[in-house]
Amino acid sequence: MKLINLLSNRMSNGMSNRLLALTSVVTCSLLLSSCAKISTINTNLDRENFAHYFSPAEVKIFDSEQAFTGKYKMLGMVEGEHCQAKAHLAAPDKIEARTEARRSAFQLGANAIVFSGCAEVGNQGDNRQCHASVICYGKAYQVENLN
Repeated sequence: MKLINLLSNRMSNGMSNRLLALTSVVTCSLLLSSCAKISTINTNLDRENFAHYFSPAEVKIFDSEQAFTGKYKMLGMVEGEHCQAKAHLAAPDKIEARTEARRSAFQLGANAIVFSGCAEVGNQGDNRQCHASVICYGKAYQVENLN
């Protein structure tokens, strides 16, 4: 009986050692692979998207050219449109149209804009992409010493 117990203890110790070694190898492999550098992630978070998103904030709105505090130069006329694609969707928004005009002014290199007006355009036939839209027009300026 003692011989059977001795053999059984040796077999269980050998299996325990193998199981411990296998567990150690698997754990080390997982730890090493979890620390590996992943360099193939693509997102829409790049400089160009940030510049596009925040560009309207760089263009200050003025009521008229008389409000400019420094020398200025008119860079061109700009417009922005906000479209209501379908009748059941939200109505076109003047604020969104003005934001698009500011974005266009920024692309010209402007830091100021004076809006001349906005117009609402309704559905004018089947070939229009918008059910209704708002278009805002303005003048883009580069103003020195703009705070």
